[in-house]
Amino acid sequence: MVSIIALVNRLLWGHVLIYGLLAVGAYFTIRLRALQVVHFGELFRVLRGSKAGDSAGISSFQALTVSLASRVGTGNLTGVAIALYLGGRGAIFWMWMVASMGMATAYAESALAQLYKVKDDAGQFRGGPAVYIAKGLRAPWAGALFSVCLIVTFGLVFNAVQANAIADAVEGAFGVPKLVVGAVLVALAGAIIFGGLRQIARVADIVVPFMAGAYLLVAIYVLVVNVKAIPGLVASIVAGAFGLRPALGGAAGGVAAAMLNGVKRGLFSNEAGMGSAPNIAACATPSPHHPASQGFVQALGVFIDTLLICSATGLMILLSGKLDPGSGLTGTQLTQAAMTVHLGVAGKYFVAVAIFFFAFTSIIGNYSYAENAIIFLGHGHTSRLVALRVGTLAMVLWGAYQTVSTVFDAADASMGLMATINLVAIVLLSPTVVKLTRDYLAQRRAGQSPVFRAQDYPELGSGIDHEIWR
Repeated sequence: MVSIIALVNRLLWGHVLIYGLLAVGAYFTIRLRALQVVHFGELFRVLRGSKAGDSAGISSFQALTVSLASRVGTGNLTGVAIALYLGGRGAIFWMWMVASMGMATAYAESALAQLYKVKDDAGQFRGGPAVYIAKGLRAPWAGALFSVCLIVTFGLVFNAVQANAIADAVEGAFGVPKLVVGAVLVALAGAIIFGGLRQIARVADIVVPFMAGAYLLVAIYVLVVNVKAIPGLVASIVAGAFGLRPALGGAAGGVAAAMLNGVKRGLFSNEAGMGSAPNIAACATPSPHHPASQGFVQALGVFIDTLLICSATGLMILLSGKLDPGSGLTGTQLTQAAMTVHLGVAGKYFVAVAIFFFAFTSIIGNYSYAENAIIFLGHGHTSRLVALRVGTLAMVLWGAYQTVSTVFDAADASMGLMATINLVAIVLLSPTVVKLTRDYLAQRRAGQSPVFRAQDYPELGSGIDHEIWR
């Protein structure tokens, strides 16, 4: 089984998905005429117009914060350090490139999730890839397979990974035993996830802006202090990306290593195309009342996660002078060493606190995706939701105390299959994405607040809930 899982991961992450995610990002960038660049201001305009969610949905801002809760995790601190160590500073450039194209993919999948959303037994909006696969492509079996993969990956195993990162960081910085950390995490996470989606949204609404804002403020301070070094640093990042200065390569060396590690870091961090964020995008009451508005919201999530937070980590590491390929100093230890240079002894504790917030919010964000999937599979019966919540908390406690690499490798394989299904689906549904986008932008150009009119989309038939869009 270990050999089979390793083979699946090599095929999916070594070949299919690295190129597939890039290709799909480029495809939507071209088909949507570089929407994420040409209409960049719209990402913020839809958020400014966000209204409080109604009885059926959450607000667009809450949908953004929950998706960021999942996206922004330990990878933004640890993963970026590993990418730099293996790929050199040029990896940062390729991380920027994949995020720029990933914004178009995130737009497409979230617009589709909003379009095909349904109401659950409690009258609350639900949806995501499972629903638009089942209704848009008339392939409920594929939607069910996607849901199972999502529950295993995001609902269970990845939460163990995040809990383990928290326990390691807290034990290393403050000496608190891992089992105690795990028990505290279970208590905190349980109080939130047993409150359901709205409780998760309320917590994310407060915690995510605080954690992201605080981290970016520290990064701004570091950049201001080192402002004279910034132009040369940016030039060296670009040079390293294209092999113009080979000495800047990482431990693996060369432009290929820079590209591979930068691309992987960007893809794993922002999750564009994975099919995760659309699960929360479908739960929003959009403002403007058009599916495309949620596409813009989630494209902004990719921008914040990778182009702001991952970049902040990368630049602070490079400015510290602690990146030394071949030294063995990488991951969380490299990030901590870099922050100690910038903040003194407080840097070590700052990283530990940042990892706690980044990873903890990932736990509750990941759970919200799994809840959507369990509802798709079983109509949200209370017993099934309770089982999922208990399973999530059990994995948090287990993950805080120990790690089993085979289980995590299995989660990577499950996520790879999930992403493959989603990528095929959104490409097949791309004509609908293009039509939605043209409709939305035409109304904006006419000075109107875009409104979705189902009668203009007769080809969708009974695939969408006409009552929702009335």
